[in-house]
Amino acid sequence: MDGGKIGKVLIIGAGGVGRVVARKCALVPEVFEEIMLASRSIEKCEAIKKEIKDATGREISIANVDAESVSNVVELIKSFQPYLVINVALPYQDLKIMEACLETGVHYIDTANYEPPDVAHFEYSWQWAFGDKFRDKGLMALLGCGFDPGVSNVFCAYAQKHIFDEINYIDILDCNAGNHGHPFATNFNPEINIREVTQPARHWENGEWIETPPILDEKSVHFSFDYPVVGKKESYMIYHEELESLVKNVKGLKRIRFWMTFSENYLTHLRVLQNVGMTRIDAVDYEGTKVVPLKLLKLLLPDPATLGTNYTGKTVIGNVMSGKKDGKDKSVYIYNVCDHAESYKELGAQAVSYTTGVPAMVSAMLIMKGIWKGAGVFNVEELDPDPFMEALNKYGLPWKQAEFTGKLQE
Repeated sequence: MDGGKIGKVLIIGAGGVGRVVARKCALVPEVFEEIMLASRSIEKCEAIKKEIKDATGREISIANVDAESVSNVVELIKSFQPYLVINVALPYQDLKIMEACLETGVHYIDTANYEPPDVAHFEYSWQWAFGDKFRDKGLMALLGCGFDPGVSNVFCAYAQKHIFDEINYIDILDCNAGNHGHPFATNFNPEINIREVTQPARHWENGEWIETPPILDEKSVHFSFDYPVVGKKESYMIYHEELESLVKNVKGLKRIRFWMTFSENYLTHLRVLQNVGMTRIDAVDYEGTKVVPLKLLKLLLPDPATLGTNYTGKTVIGNVMSGKKDGKDKSVYIYNVCDHAESYKELGAQAVSYTTGVPAMVSAMLIMKGIWKGAGVFNVEELDPDPFMEALNKYGLPWKQAEFTGKLQE
């Protein structure tokens, strides 16, 4: 096989984000003419297929796939012959799916960068290493097409193109001011979420990476930021993958940081779980069986795809950016506000899934229409931000731009 038919998309992953991607693609039939949703859980695919049929009258195809197996993914791609694969499976599976796309000659996008299962560490180097292979085959692999990474990167590209001559300081601020009604739950895959937020924080400043304590440490770096609509929320510095690519692609950058809100309730539960060993990713022996505590915890916690039912409140995610324009200092804040209840009303998904899935659909649409094109491995800030920003407003994630006069952590 050497490329598939334009208009055919294969979505791998049927969790909360996969549901949003599939349902949003189904609403744009002039671009996504044929849709296949594949997962290890055919039951989840069947449920989403029924939702789409009931909501739009459209039929989609579904399939069982083992994304850990390159040959299994290759077989599926060859049978369906998509133009593009949207990977919203686990980050552990990114490289396998990329290999399958190379073998079959189809384009690739994802929403989260690769991390090895046995080490809680994520970076782009493994995926960037595929650059020559995708380039030689004339294929595009587009990385990090969710909100953060994804929209946060495009906000930077838009600001670099239209607002600044150079951007010196970027602070990406991710606030979930919602309430799901559970004592403790994570808004996306619990295993991936907990691995991410329990790691030491890192930010980039004056040409070097600076490490600071993780959020559970009493010396962690945090401050109260006054978010639009939802007000002041305690925001903790963590490391997030888009920092790695933005450092390469934003001109004049002196510092970039990432902040995320956590409630005291969340931190208290997570601190206890860590103290008793439930966040460990190494296997322990339980009555002769090897068990990874974090994987067991994942099974016990609420499925993020089910949180939307009673979720109230909003997410507020955006970038505060400062730099120079015509020799003068300038600071702007570009952000989106998304309502959990409205997201659920539209697509049966909470806002964290919604804000990740919509940008993935938009990115796929721009590739499918030939607006975004290229050969190799790309991060989204390397592409023209204008059609993406326009599509966000059209497909459910309207953004606002304002002069920033607030305060950040120094």
